[in-house]
Amino acid sequence: MSGRGRVSAVVCDLGGVLTESPITQFTAYEREAGLPEGLIVRLNSTDPDTNAWARYERNELDVAGFSTAFEAEALAAGHRVEAARVLAALRGELRPAMVEAVRCLRAAGLPLALLSNNVAPMERTGPIGELIGLFDAVVESSVEGVRKPEPEIYRRALTRLSDAVGRTIEATDCAYLDDLGINLKPARELGFSTIKVVDPADALAELTELVGFPLDGPA
Repeated sequence: MSGRGRVSAVVCDLGGVLTESPITQFTAYEREAGLPEGLIVRLNSTDPDTNAWARYERNELDVAGFSTAFEAEALAAGHRVEAARVLAALRGELRPAMVEAVRCLRAAGLPLALLSNNVAPMERTGPIGELIGLFDAVVESSVEGVRKPEPEIYRRALTRLSDAVGRTIEATDCAYLDDLGINLKPARELGFSTIKVVDPADALAELTELVGFPLDGPA
């Protein structure tokens, strides 16, 4: 392990961090369908612990149940939204610079955990599967039955990572990267050093400072 920086482990989200943000595709669909820009994000942020999206990510609803509930929420807000189009937007392309950073962290020996809100267990094949294989621990809301921003899922990430590397990893040991402020707040309160990912280059500059070595080549 490097031990050169202020953190000695890294936990990060997948969508909007290692892959392109689905919000870009949400916006494209909203424009195409003549919906108010930002509607889908607003729907997902309304009653965030009990709405269709939250229940789907906790595996309390299947695809059909989510689609019915989400479309009903949209209709109650005055708009017709196709749930299938919203779900299709979740398949973002990998961000090469972020993937290279994960490889550098791995090569340096830092414990790594992936912490994702998702609607089904991640596929372990193809480029995504190869990326997932770089992490010591993978914690998914659809498997755990809890989701960000519930504090419990961050604690589980620490437990899974500690078990994977055979030593205790505390929140204060870790950097945590996410693209949503609502998910960063509880992590910060638990003691993580948090980075909001808007521009990947800016996020990598912050992470480089925290770990203490470059993330664009051999550490």
